[in-house]
Amino acid sequence: MNKIWTMGELLVEIMRPYKDMPLYAVAEFLGPFPSGAPAIFIDTAARLGHNAGIIGAVGNDDFGKCLLSRLRTDEVDCTLVEEADDGSTAVAFVTYFGNGDRKFIFHIENTPAGKVKSPLLNTIDGCDFFHIMGCSLTACSNLYNEIIKTLNQFIAAGASISFDPNIRPELLRGRGIKDFIEPVMQECEVFLPGEYELLAVSGESSIDTAVSALFQNPKLKVIALKRGSRGCTIYNRNNSFDFGVYPITPKDATGAGDCFDAAFLHCYIQKICLSQCAKVASAAAALNTAAFGPMEGKISWDNINSLIAQNSN
Repeated sequence: MNKIWTMGELLVEIMRPYKDMPLYAVAEFLGPFPSGAPAIFIDTAARLGHNAGIIGAVGNDDFGKCLLSRLRTDEVDCTLVEEADDGSTAVAFVTYFGNGDRKFIFHIENTPAGKVKSPLLNTIDGCDFFHIMGCSLTACSNLYNEIIKTLNQFIAAGASISFDPNIRPELLRGRGIKDFIEPVMQECEVFLPGEYELLAVSGESSIDTAVSALFQNPKLKVIALKRGSRGCTIYNRNNSFDFGVYPITPKDATGAGDCFDAAFLHCYIQKICLSQCAKVASAAAALNTAAFGPMEGKISWDNINSLIAQNSN
């Protein structure tokens, strides 16, 4: 099976255990949890049986061990993950609020995650899709430059591009998103935004006009619009359809979108119909929300198929 690669921040997440616990207060945290949007994405792809690898860096410390142990256990190719002796593994602190909002404090820029370099791609044995996350592009200038460099190398080698803008206001720091993502959007075949992100990236004021504007790019083939508790809408150049959510008791929404991306792309690469791509992606996302922690959901083909079968009528 052709390989999916991604590149970006590898970090551990330290989480408030309950909603409405502000990060400035002296209170309990849980973790470390292996995390980082690219890591959650690629780990899910590997758990679904895809040949999957990640480019990044961790510190040669216990948090780095936490990350690499999990990724390697799930058979992610980590040969291009550096274990650096001159810095500590990146960390994100996160809390949720009763209205659904969340807040992060990121420590990325001066860690190995922010200093990673583009690899020599002759060391990579093939790539069908290179997946990029917007949070990685906005984490720091070095990571942005190295991801764009790697993007161009993968395109030259014949890879297709998928992109989740995954906007984190804490990482934007007041900067506009369009300048960051333009080099990626020009090459994007599969686009996986949320509703706010779709409008922000397109510069349009409505979903319909945003979709039409983005499909002016001849390389774009599919938009998988993630709508949270309202499910998703899948667009190609000719049609669109809605798909709802699976009834499951959520414990933590962290990472659900990243799991959706991985499952959708896994099916898309195998030329499975878009309706089935949506079913599988939505099931993977739901399973991830059923566990506390960014990649702790019990995502497997048995569980995905069982969830789909239970809700097939």
